[in-house]
Amino acid sequence: MAEVGSISLYIALALSSYGLIGSVLGKMFHSYQLQLSALRTAYLIPVALLISTVSLVIAFLRHDFSLEYVADHSNLAMDPIYTWVAFYSGNEGSLLYIALVLSLLTLITVYFMPKALESIKSYTFGILIGILTFFLAVMTFMANPFDTLPFIPRDGQGINPLLTHPGMFFHPPMLMAGLVGISVPFSIAMGMLITGNISNNWVELGRVWSLIIWAILAIGLLLGSWWAYTILGWGGYWAWDPIENVALMPWLVLTAFIHSIMVQKRRNLFKIWNIVLINIAFTMAFFGIFINRGGPVVSVHSFASSALGWVFLGFLAFSLVFSFGVFYLRRKHLKGTSSLDSMLSREASFLANNILLLAIAFVTLWGVVFPLVSEVFQGTTVTVAAPFYNQVNGPLFFVLIFLMGVGPLIPWRNSSWNSLRKAIQLPGLIAIALIIFLLLMGITKPFAFLSYGLCAFVTTGILREWVKGTLSLKDKGHNYASAFIRLVAANRPRYGGYVAHLALVSLALGVIGSSFYGIQKDVILAKGESVTVDKYHVEYIDTQVLIRADRTEFLNYLKVTDGKKRDINMMAWRAYYPEQNMAATRAAIKSTLIEDLYIVSTEALEDGRVAFRILVNPLVWWMWFAGPILVMGTLIALWPQSTVSLSRSDYPI
Repeated sequence: MAEVGSISLYIALALSSYGLIGSVLGKMFHSYQLQLSALRTAYLIPVALLISTVSLVIAFLRHDFSLEYVADHSNLAMDPIYTWVAFYSGNEGSLLYIALVLSLLTLITVYFMPKALESIKSYTFGILIGILTFFLAVMTFMANPFDTLPFIPRDGQGINPLLTHPGMFFHPPMLMAGLVGISVPFSIAMGMLITGNISNNWVELGRVWSLIIWAILAIGLLLGSWWAYTILGWGGYWAWDPIENVALMPWLVLTAFIHSIMVQKRRNLFKIWNIVLINIAFTMAFFGIFINRGGPVVSVHSFASSALGWVFLGFLAFSLVFSFGVFYLRRKHLKGTSSLDSMLSREASFLANNILLLAIAFVTLWGVVFPLVSEVFQGTTVTVAAPFYNQVNGPLFFVLIFLMGVGPLIPWRNSSWNSLRKAIQLPGLIAIALIIFLLLMGITKPFAFLSYGLCAFVTTGILREWVKGTLSLKDKGHNYASAFIRLVAANRPRYGGYVAHLALVSLALGVIGSSFYGIQKDVILAKGESVTVDKYHVEYIDTQVLIRADRTEFLNYLKVTDGKKRDINMMAWRAYYPEQNMAATRAAIKSTLIEDLYIVSTEALEDGRVAFRILVNPLVWWMWFAGPILVMGTLIALWPQSTVSLSRSDYPI
């Protein structure tokens, strides 16, 4: 099967090269047949790459250690269920996964390209197939997963223990798919620019693709936080690690683009700005791939240092020159006749939202590259830690959430201070009431109670819009349920966006609670000893030791009594992997809507005592709840408009 996989890889490279050359020459010489022939490779490349993928998976299942990649990332003791994780756990396999995803996205883009955009299809395909050809060439000649060893070892080196976690089935592939998926809206925008026939026909397709990629990245980031929370053993979920940051940055820029593209669709504004945003998003996405491919920035998530990083850096530089070069040449065609009517309007609030999102993204980028800058200019590597990001980005996020609450309450085109005052009156009063309540309850940290007040402000504003619209339709003769459904169905992008905003509020609740009011205590306990942390009485009962082929597991059993005198049995898992000389943990977590009790075993002492880290993390459950809400909001925003329609007089503007 290894030979089949390798041959399929070369076939995929040959097809993509033909698709790239054929699409370029077809346009140059106005040959429709050559363009059509090149486009047909979009249907064949995924088949070839799927064969390569299946071949590599079978090699893992058969423990074919003649393949260097299989020997480096698995062993006989590895549970077969983690074969999928091992498949993309290294440079070579992850590149194959990325190429497969990009080939499928290219196929979908070409197949579902609307008739109105037929003129840009070849250009869009040419850009996508060019990116795919780059990945395939790098993989074939520099990181081939089917390279063989001169001898066959008896066993492999094994998978990284930190990857043997349920989150790893989805977190890395979603982030990789999201980063490379930004190529689709980018290629659509570039295809439109290259034709010189500038119109808004691409806007809806660009919005749909961007929203899909945005949601994939968001869920991938959230799953990564859950993975870190449950396995890394430090009790947190976000450490501003470089690899986390390089996935966050394009997500922030895509967020700006999704809002801004709605302004272009509605008001024919921000044409130049939207091209700049999608170019930045694409550049940051490939910067993330560069960092993750063995670039110069050290991270616990990145692959081993290799020459691949510099190859990707070269491609990043080329794509940057290409994208902004095309933009520069077509800049005059993008100038519109419309302009902002008022700075007190929804489109102006979207622009402010964009600026804040870009500010957060570039602050994060500066934190990622600063160690390199300091090494070049000072000769020493200065690492940027979490306090920098929290102190700079924290206030920016605060203002951003405020705009998230105010923006939807402002009408398009223009407004007045009096109408704005009326719109924010109820949300403002609810926010003030909550702040007063929190102060009376002892929540006295200013940033905390102000942030909670802001969450109440945003939530109340959204609920007010829903209630107002539902009541308006009820007066037209509909019952409450029918009125609400018709309201959402009539403007799904708008109300799907509101649901996504609620997801971000839910996320903020967890971040604020755990950041400002978390409790941590490190203890060493012998069997039968106990400790009290907050309202929890924790007793260490016993440890069960299990010897596995590749590890020694320590199952630490504890009995917890909560504030209501209820007994809870918990188990903190820890294992030592001698071959990798590393330990892995699984935290024992009792999660409620109010708080998490988090217990992790950090060390087993020679005298039989065990070191535990015990934390009480308020409101963390709401972070994970944000995921399903975000998915629901995205589906609502993407769902095709139903036949339910409202007249202009029915719809509450």
